[in-house]
Amino acid sequence: MARYRGPKTKISRKFGEPLFGEDRTLEKKNYPPGQHGNSKRRSKKSEYAIQLMEKQKAKYTYGILERQFRILYDRANRAKGITGEVLLQLCESRLDNVVYRMGMSNTRDGARQLVSHKHITVNGRIVNIPSYTLRPGDKIAVREKSKSLESIQNSLKLSESEYAWIKWNSERLEGEFINLPERDQIPQNIKEQLIVELYSK
Repeated sequence: MARYRGPKTKISRKFGEPLFGEDRTLEKKNYPPGQHGNSKRRSKKSEYAIQLMEKQKAKYTYGILERQFRILYDRANRAKGITGEVLLQLCESRLDNVVYRMGMSNTRDGARQLVSHKHITVNGRIVNIPSYTLRPGDKIAVREKSKSLESIQNSLKLSESEYAWIKWNSERLEGEFINLPERDQIPQNIKEQLIVELYSK
């Protein structure tokens, strides 16, 4: 199962945002990594570099590698609607992302692990594919044997986020993917139009 395993703080410093969750090091060193990172005389980025950075930011945020991200873009490009918005909707409807949004894990990596270790069910069946695309109306729940997991209980205690496209019952540890989110409901700071422009070249 392919995923990014490199240094996360370094990536967050590169983009100036905590892409993988809270990061104390980023608060202390809020400038890019490398010996010239703190220099104010940084060269102006080209249009291509800005577009590439935005694509890389989206990939790291959702934990998707290049080939899979390209496949998502092709699906979004063929679908009806604005390509950039559809691309983000596809990213948000991944099972690992929805598990993260529901608060069962405080990181997407943790949510990915819950799914791959068969702790999560979709419509009553165990699904261990993190990239599984959910459809409106799908029921997501913690497997009965896994409801006592300390990691899930601790994450749910800390979770405060609520999303209009997700319904969650903290007592029964189950929820529903109600519908695809609108762009203004997706909190990620991603300029999806730049990604579309990059792939359109």
